[in-house]
Amino acid sequence: MSELSLNYERVERQLASADVESSGAEVHGVLCGLLCCGRSDALSLWYRELLPDAADSDLLARECEASLRQLYNETKEAIDGPGLGFTPFLPDEEKSQKLRAAAVSEWCQGFLYGVGLAEISAQRQLSAETQEALHDFSEITRMDLDALAGEDSDEDALIEITEFLWVAAMLVHSDLVKDPTERS
Repeated sequence: MSELSLNYERVERQLASADVESSGAEVHGVLCGLLCCGRSDALSLWYRELLPDAADSDLLARECEASLRQLYNETKEAIDGPGLGFTPFLPDEEKSQKLRAAAVSEWCQGFLYGVGLAEISAQRQLSAETQEALHDFSEITRMDLDALAGEDSDEDALIEITEFLWVAAMLVHSDLVKDPTERS
C-alpha cells in the first residue's frame, strides 16, 4: 500500500481553519469514493463539496486547498497506479484506539458519501462483492466506539478493519472503472 506523505493532524488543523467540519479521514473517504467510482471530475467535485464558499483571498482556505490537492494527487496515483493501492488517511498508530476507530468509521462514512456524490447510474449493476463491500462500510460506520476497551484483541480487529478498507475500496474501483461506458 502507498503511504501518504501528509501529516494527519496538520491537515485536520487546516480543515478546521478553512471551516470544513469533516475530519481528515472523512474528507479522504469522500475523495476515495469519487475516485473509486471513476469520476473524471473528482477533484473539482470534491473541492466544491468541501470548500463551497472559499474566496480566493482566504489564505487559510488556499493553504487547505494546497494540502487537499496533494492528498488528491497522492491518492489518485496510488489508486490508478500499478501498486497495491492506497492507504486510508487516518491518525497515526500512536493515537488512542478510540480516536483511530472513530476515524475508520468516519472514513467509511465519507467513502459512502463519495459514492453517492458520484451519482452512479441506477442501471449500473454492481457486483455482489461490491454490494457487500458497500454494506460492510455501512456497518463499520455503526461501530460501537464505547465498547472498545483498549485490549489487544480490539487493536487487532482495528488493524484488520483498516486493511479491509483499502481492499474493499480497490474492489469497488475495479468493479466500477473496468468499463467506462457503464458509468454515469
